[in-house]
Amino acid sequence: MKKIFVGILAVGLLGFAFTTAAPKNEVKVEKSDATVGINFFHGTWTEALAKAKKENKLIFLDAYAAWCGPCKAMAKNTFTKEEVGTFFNKNFINVKMDMEKSADGPRLSKKFGLRAYPSLYFINGSEEVKHNGLGYMKPNQLLDLGKAALAKK
Repeated sequence: MKKIFVGILAVGLLGFAFTTAAPKNEVKVEKSDATVGINFFHGTWTEALAKAKKENKLIFLDAYAAWCGPCKAMAKNTFTKEEVGTFFNKNFINVKMDMEKSADGPRLSKKFGLRAYPSLYFINGSEEVKHNGLGYMKPNQLLDLGKAALAKK
C-alpha cells in the first residue's frame, strides 16, 4: 500500500511516469508527454495573424459554437487523430474560436459570411480566406481539405 501511495503522490506533485509491481488485476498508472492531434494556438487573433505572416503559413480556423454537437464531435473524433495533428501542426497555425463568445468571433463571422457550424477556414496573414469547408469532417476528409488549402496558398 505504501508503494502505491508514494507513486500516486509522485505523479500528482511531480508528474513523473511510473509503474508499480501491482497485482495482475490492478491498473498501472503512466503519464506521457507525447502530444497527439492538432495543437491549437494560444494567443490573440492579432498574434495568430502575425505568426502566419512571419512563418508564411495559413491559419486553420475552426469556427465553432459552444452548443454545436458536430463541433464537439469533430474536436473529439477528428482533431485528436495523430495523422491529422502531424499534417496540420506542420503546415498551419491552428486556431479554435467560439464565434459567438470570443472577442473577434462576431466580426469575423460577418466578414467571412459564416452560415453554419462548424465552419473551417484557411486564412492568410492578411485575414483573407483562401479556402474553406463546412460541417463535420472525418479525419481523411479534413486532411483532403487541408491539402486543397495548401494548393491554393
